[in-house]
Amino acid sequence: MNFTKTTEQSSHYEHLEKMSVADLLANINKEDKTVPLAVEKALPQIEALVTQVVEKMKLGGRLFYIGAGTSGRLGIVDASECPPTFGVPFDMVNGLIAGGDKAIRQAVENAEDDTLQAWIDLQEHGIMANDVVIGIAASGTTPYVTGGLEKCNAQNIITGCITCNEGSPIAIASKFPIVVVVGPEFVTGSSRMKAGTAQKLVLNMISTATMIQLGKVKGNKMVDMQLSNDKLVDRGVKMIMGEIPVDYEKASQLLNEYGSVRKAVENYNK
Repeated sequence: MNFTKTTEQSSHYEHLEKMSVADLLANINKEDKTVPLAVEKALPQIEALVTQVVEKMKLGGRLFYIGAGTSGRLGIVDASECPPTFGVPFDMVNGLIAGGDKAIRQAVENAEDDTLQAWIDLQEHGIMANDVVIGIAASGTTPYVTGGLEKCNAQNIITGCITCNEGSPIAIASKFPIVVVVGPEFVTGSSRMKAGTAQKLVLNMISTATMIQLGKVKGNKMVDMQLSNDKLVDRGVKMIMGEIPVDYEKASQLLNEYGSVRKAVENYNK
């Protein structure tokens, strides 16, 4: 397939090794500023995919991210943050990476080149018709991701993607593609930079908007968050104080008794 990989095109900057630290940082920052504008252009695509995710999750479905390398790690980060932030089950949003858990920390040779492995990985998680699978790949050509999406399509499972190249195999294989064109990287081909930032921004949007639509946020507060450390307990106590007329000590007692901000507020004076 012939298409232009803008993520692989030569950097707009030459002789990086001759730049001062100040110039390096200024130029990287200059490039980074373009990323949110590129994401903005993809908002209709993001909306279309989020709408599908919400619809399927209301039917009991789950969300799966599949990717390799940096893209796979970004999916895992987003998935892992959903339970503590929104109080959802750990398997509601899942991140799968080519090469398995070992690949989270170090590259696994040739793992991304297997077109069958993603489907095997998804089957190990009991993939079902109401689930949604989002492939993440800056290049848009990763065989692990493309193969997984094509298998899902054959099973009538909703597919989406986050990629940074127009007309890529992954975009074509997705029913609901998200394409954020960020152009050449500061260091030629280093798609962990602008492309990675774009993917992270889109992932933030997908998971956050979905959880809000599912009622996991009240007002603007994370009322279902897991109270997994002292900082979050203190935040929870202060959230309760902002919702009902109690002092810190009483709010702390309520939080301890009911285990969540939402339940503490709902059960106050019942």
